[in-house]
Amino acid sequence: MFSAKTRMKAIAMAGAAFGLGLAGAAQAGVVVASSGPSASQYPKGKKLEDNDRIVLKDGDSVTILDSKGTRVLSGPGTRVVGARGAPNRAKFAMLTRQRSATRARTGAVRGGDGTTLTNSNIWNVDTSISGTMCLADPSLVRLWRPTKDGVATYSITAPSGGTVNVLFDEGDTDAPWDTQLLPLSEEVEYTIRGPGGVPESKVSFIVLETPPNEPEELAAVLIDKGCTSQLDLLASTLAMPQG
Repeated sequence: MFSAKTRMKAIAMAGAAFGLGLAGAAQAGVVVASSGPSASQYPKGKKLEDNDRIVLKDGDSVTILDSKGTRVLSGPGTRVVGARGAPNRAKFAMLTRQRSATRARTGAVRGGDGTTLTNSNIWNVDTSISGTMCLADPSLVRLWRPTKDGVATYSITAPSGGTVNVLFDEGDTDAPWDTQLLPLSEEVEYTIRGPGGVPESKVSFIVLETPPNEPEELAAVLIDKGCTSQLDLLASTLAMPQG
């Protein structure tokens, strides 16, 4: 039998452990951009806890991304990292959803009325940007073009000389890359060419074995792998209203 003193000690220890668990569960954010005199103190990729305070000087700007979204903290003054509000799960889920490699019409796309089209999926390969691209599933690769007007054929060429064509129908902003005709390899630079005077882009790929399912964790991985354009898309899509 345990004595009353022993039981009280056990309860106290359990309470302390529970408290540590809550503290450990505090959602960390990650710095996705910074500028100004204090930029070196808050480099891209730095992780911060919700209850952290950062001291900013005149001209400082630090962009932080966490489960609630992306927000910009500007100086001068002391700012609390954590933001109020519920985690922005819906936007993140839509942005990172795994789509079939088969063709799918994107009826929700807007454009042609003066608005700018935006890539709606972080795993789509933006044909207008060169650089490193992180992939969740190399068998479900889709190209994205920044217009939905007209039928267009884009070509993807590997260093070996192998080429595959990707057809965009009228109204389509994304179309599948047939990886059976041209298999995708990591850390190999592919050249993407569009019709007419569309500038070509050069893209290489890194496959993520287990893509993180939290925005701040995915942001940290994208920073580590050098997938800059996807980091920018993630940050802009999850931007919180300023005010």
